[in-house]
Amino acid sequence: GEMLTYTMTVMHRQPALWRQCHRTAGIGVCRLHTSSSSASSKEHYKVLVLGGGTGGIAMSARMKRKLGAENVAVVETSEMHYYQPIWTLVGAGVKSVASSGRPTASVIPPGVKWVKSNVREIDPDANTVRTDNGMEISYQYLIVALGLQLHYEKIKGLPEIDDWEEFKIGSNYSVQTVEKTWSALQNFKEGNAIFSFPNTPVKCAGAPQKIMYLTDAYLRKTGKRATANIVYNTSLPVLFGIKKYADALWEIVKNRDIQVNLRHNLVEVRANKQEAVFENLDNPGETEVFEYEMLHVTPPMGPNPVIKGSSLADEGGWLDVNKETLQHNKYPNVFGIGDCTNLPTVKTAAAVAAQSSILDRTISKVLKNEKPDTKYDGYTSCPLVTSYSKVILAEFDYSGQPLETFPIDQSKERWTMYHMKADVMPPLYWHGLLKGFWGGPGPIRKIMHLGMK
Repeated sequence: GEMLTYTMTVMHRQPALWRQCHRTAGIGVCRLHTSSSSASSKEHYKVLVLGGGTGGIAMSARMKRKLGAENVAVVETSEMHYYQPIWTLVGAGVKSVASSGRPTASVIPPGVKWVKSNVREIDPDANTVRTDNGMEISYQYLIVALGLQLHYEKIKGLPEIDDWEEFKIGSNYSVQTVEKTWSALQNFKEGNAIFSFPNTPVKCAGAPQKIMYLTDAYLRKTGKRATANIVYNTSLPVLFGIKKYADALWEIVKNRDIQVNLRHNLVEVRANKQEAVFENLDNPGETEVFEYEMLHVTPPMGPNPVIKGSSLADEGGWLDVNKETLQHNKYPNVFGIGDCTNLPTVKTAAAVAAQSSILDRTISKVLKNEKPDTKYDGYTSCPLVTSYSKVILAEFDYSGQPLETFPIDQSKERWTMYHMKADVMPPLYWHGLLKGFWGGPGPIRKIMHLGMK
């Protein structure tokens, strides 16, 4: 999906990736958990933001303008903040991974307190948060933007592989593995190029197939497509969740001779044999082994464990918020944004952008002891990159119906939409969304559709 960021501490070796990976509101964070010997200290803020990802930084900027920087703090452990949507193009060799990251210190609004630590525990009954470095922070209002967790370790055989490059495996979902995708693509000779989609909620549901279309384009460009078999094994019963865009994508996979296997879930990688094992979800216990020359892994994902272990979570472990106002269903001074929530929409940072303007309005009302009146419609977006020059811009809402910005058929591949993804959206992200000025394309949509049904 568009505008997803990923923040990660730098690890020295690949295996460190398995120790813990999770996202902060539109962000993934991989880190080692270490205990802190620092003495316990106490602080209080009017608004405490958990997570320095897309949602966390955007809301910090908005809260600074509303309440003053001295009243706002952000808890985030990572030194770097990454703009993740561009990783699709990094994996395909178009952009560099270095260009996708900026120091966290440069994106936290000036004057806002940066608590450089992990969240250890949230106690909403006492209005306090404890961090790994021994701090106890109390708050009047809490914004939870902790994102989701990546679970590469749930795929048997994967955690033991030190050198993904050697075994021709990549993943556009982490800063350590995105360049491995490009390496596997360049080194492809002949055989199966396999792309997986897990049997869990995911961030950016389009990303697993974007890199597949780019692989097809790259192999055609380099004269290797005739000796390649491109296979998309997805756990889903559909190619894409929204029919209008799914119909367009089915045409593309048929025209480009791409094999799609529905209800296939990656459960094991046998690197020494270059084999990937998929379970058939329609026939439990039945597995199928695929040889591969290139394997792109989309990891299983799940809720943030800090939320999952608290009274803030729903039964599935996600932050339990009102789907229209983003206010917590049990604690009225707690709010949520992004991938950590149970909002029934596709998890993208385009969704975070739209949510940020709604949440801004909700908190303004709550501060005045008034009832929130602006409602989030579930808007989310996924620019489906289908080649090195074309994109299908999928936009839709809670109802699963297209909610398109432009008065044209966005299910058609267009170079203008590719240009928007590759060149327009990154600066809009850094200078608009993260600074709290971009709240999604709603106002533009109204202008574009003026006088039209």
